[in-house]
Amino acid sequence: MSDMAAPRGKYTMEQLQQGITDLILDRGLRIGDPVPPESELREVFGVSRNSLREALKMLQAVGIVEIRHGYGTFVAGHPLTALRRTLQFRARLSLQSSGVAAQELVDVREALECGLVGRAIAAMDPHRLDRLTEIVADMEAAAERGESLRTTDRDFHHVLFEPIDNAFLSELLTVFWDVYSGIHQSVETLASENTDHVTDTAAAHRDILAAVVAGDEMTAARLLGAHFVGIRRLIDRATADAHPVTASLQEARI
Repeated sequence: MSDMAAPRGKYTMEQLQQGITDLILDRGLRIGDPVPPESELREVFGVSRNSLREALKMLQAVGIVEIRHGYGTFVAGHPLTALRRTLQFRARLSLQSSGVAAQELVDVREALECGLVGRAIAAMDPHRLDRLTEIVADMEAAAERGESLRTTDRDFHHVLFEPIDNAFLSELLTVFWDVYSGIHQSVETLASENTDHVTDTAAAHRDILAAVVAGDEMTAARLLGAHFVGIRRLIDRATADAHPVTASLQEARI
């Protein structure tokens, strides 16, 4: 096991979690495989039932194992689920103060998409181009009705990067889209003040699609970057409205 291994019964909680993780790896367990039962783990590590269960709960919280009551503990298959919850909480919490964390999470999503769009374009195929075209048409129709574009927006970005064929990347982008969507929901009362915002969003996706069809990586990246300007402004407005004194001090420093 790892360098953090300790004598039986002398594990800190962090060392016990690392020990269980190392045991999973050392035994070649795969996603969905059962982790050794509590009785065996207690024998291996020489710890109490309460300590072991606490360690397993912590490993479940970070997406390493999945505890199925009445069935046992298994190697988790969706390791980024915990990350999604953590980032969503941090983003929403930050909107109650400075909004810095929310802005930083938008930065990460923007960097991922703008940095990878060239690879997506290079791997794009006619079938996915047709799907993107259909999605944009649906967005435009929904915008004309004044409806939310949240579902079609998610579908567009998912299909756009699907050709890269990287399951982990796909899940990571989904996590950041969900976090982004949560931020947008938190500030959407401000967005609703602008009746043209859904029309502008649909038009922006039409422009991105045109760049993808043309194989124009630089234009696609630039347009994707511009796509995030609106949410940044909404975050600034939301945090300024919630904390006008703090906002005034920030403007004074600038």
